[in-house]
Amino acid sequence: MTKTEIIEKIIPFLVEEFEVEVDLIKPEANLHETLQLDSLDYIDLIVIIESSFNINVTYEDFQNIKSFDDFYCFLDSKMNTSQTSITN
Repeated sequence: MTKTEIIEKIIPFLVEEFEVEVDLIKPEANLHETLQLDSLDYIDLIVIIESSFNINVTYEDFQNIKSFDDFYCFLDSKMNTSQTSITN
């Protein structure tokens, strides 16, 4: 799955789950502030990611994620690592 495909798949979940306008989800926007995430919201986000992309994610994975672009890059990296280990 490409980064573009990841973005196209995750944005509708973010809009629905966190009740945010799609126009606010921009690559440079702050993920935490835009989605108004608290600790329980991070759990919801992790569940969405794990069920949608079949990868394991922890709360600690979000320590260095500031923007939506960071988030997309993280998912892309995690997906590619996961697929590489499956095929090897």
